[in-house]
Amino acid sequence: MAEKSKILIIGGTGYIGKFIVEASAKEGHPTFALVRESTLSNPVKGKIIDNFKSLGVHLLFGDLYDHESLVKAIKQVDVVISTIGQQLEDQVKIIAAIKEAGNVKRFLPSEFGTDSELNTAVEPAKSILYKPKVQIRRAIEAEGIPYTYVTSNGFAGYFLPSLSVSSPEVTSPPRDKVVIFGDGNPKVIFNHEADIGTYTIKTVDDPRTLNKTLFIRPPKNTYSYNEIVALWEKMIGKTLEKTYVPGEQLLKQIQESPFPISILLAICHSIFVNGDITNFDIEPSIGFEASELYPDVKYTTLEEGLRRFV
Repeated sequence: MAEKSKILIIGGTGYIGKFIVEASAKEGHPTFALVRESTLSNPVKGKIIDNFKSLGVHLLFGDLYDHESLVKAIKQVDVVISTIGQQLEDQVKIIAAIKEAGNVKRFLPSEFGTDSELNTAVEPAKSILYKPKVQIRRAIEAEGIPYTYVTSNGFAGYFLPSLSVSSPEVTSPPRDKVVIFGDGNPKVIFNHEADIGTYTIKTVDDPRTLNKTLFIRPPKNTYSYNEIVALWEKMIGKTLEKTYVPGEQLLKQIQESPFPISILLAICHSIFVNGDITNFDIEPSIGFEASELYPDVKYTTLEEGLRRFV
């Protein structure tokens, strides 16, 4: 059996990054996390780092903005995964370091959401979230760096606790009334973060995913907003009072809301009103659906995730 690739995760202590680091270690890859020395004294990040150490993850001290440390870290691995959540355009620094190091056989830039090219998002999500990701894709391709793009779609950990992606402070699904964006009919997808980590790591040594996109669209996580609410109502034995927010009204809310609420609402418009997660077929020339490519992965279904809140 071929030796497993050595993987470096940049942004590993972030929201989705920590799941990818864990998945890499659990899948048996020599796993490296690039961290700033100041991160060790951060009480929240420090706990994440302690977990990494318990999993046998190698810590490499460096910074996205320190070219020398970036090149030094990259030279120790085969695959680089970026999970940075902000300053997405600064991933050009990773591309430059990969080119200088000259040893990387796969780069996975920070995507982890709706596909950056196959969506119709409005501002400010269009410019802040998707435009930089597209620019990074083109830069990777222009430099001839082998890549895999991972389109993970919605995070169950964000959505299920409130049945909304615009209310991250709520920790339990509603039991009286619910707000539904649009008419509630477009199909959406919410995947559990640990599964996103597992599917991402599965791609790194897979020749089928070289220079392709992995779309995480498992059938048991694909529901309309109305279907998710109906599933929850069945679980709690109660009918919720529903308020529908038409697309035009949501667009007005986006324009009137301060940042970052505006970007969250723009994402809601993209996925719940325009149906940007599921309104296209996956062409074999572009990529693959994760649960079809890796049927051995027993992913957590949306229903199983929702049941935890009953």
